[in-house]
Amino acid sequence: MRIAVLGSRVVGVAVALAWPALAPARYAPPLAVAAQAVASGPGVSVGPAVFVPLSFASQPQAANFLGEAASNDTRRVAGWVVASGDNRNLPFIIIDKIEAKVFVFDSAGRLRGATLALLGMARGDDTVPGIGSRKLSTIRPDERTTPAGRFVAVFGRDFEQDILWIDYAASISLHRVITGLPGDHRLQRLATASPLDKRISFGCINVPVKFYNDVVRNAFSGTSGIVYILPEVKTIQDVFGMSEGSAGFIGNGPVSKTR
Repeated sequence: MRIAVLGSRVVGVAVALAWPALAPARYAPPLAVAAQAVASGPGVSVGPAVFVPLSFASQPQAANFLGEAASNDTRRVAGWVVASGDNRNLPFIIIDKIEAKVFVFDSAGRLRGATLALLGMARGDDTVPGIGSRKLSTIRPDERTTPAGRFVAVFGRDFEQDILWIDYAASISLHRVITGLPGDHRLQRLATASPLDKRISFGCINVPVKFYNDVVRNAFSGTSGIVYILPEVKTIQDVFGMSEGSAGFIGNGPVSKTR
């Protein structure tokens, strides 16, 4: 969530955070015909972590999508994370901005769940310097990006509920979808299959309430984790320093056609 800050910013034992703000409806892209929104949201799949015997510990590791559809870039990054150990034995999330889809993995690279999500309104992979300390009213539509990169994520709180901080300095988090202003149509946007409908936030990632409660909170309970946000302008090699041959995944699901 983008945070409106008045005066200097103070970070201490307790941090007072503002409510997530809403993108003005006039900046919203055309909205596809929406099915009625449901609490869990469309495209949501939730599965428990799979037990692996100790005898498998010495075998080569790979990301397991358990049949979930994912783009080639998502599969390549997941395979690289597990093969290289880049997640440092922590749970991790991959956010595919082009397909507006979130994948949550346990520390061994097994999919815990996947869902469609709302993302930043503007296309781009970089954060405007200092945007986290600016008033919302000063942030232009073209500055409302969800930045690409590797982030260490931890739970925090706004006034009343928990959120997963991805980049505190830039005020980027993953949180439960909020209803927002009537013109935002956030629940309706989340209920469509179109990635274009998902670009509405100031940069934060909005996921269905049930997915956040059942998957994100369980996966990151009592620990930090890593969030990998895939680029939409740059390449994954540029953002993550991967080699061209990086790969490795099992549980082959369908490959999305948008990439």
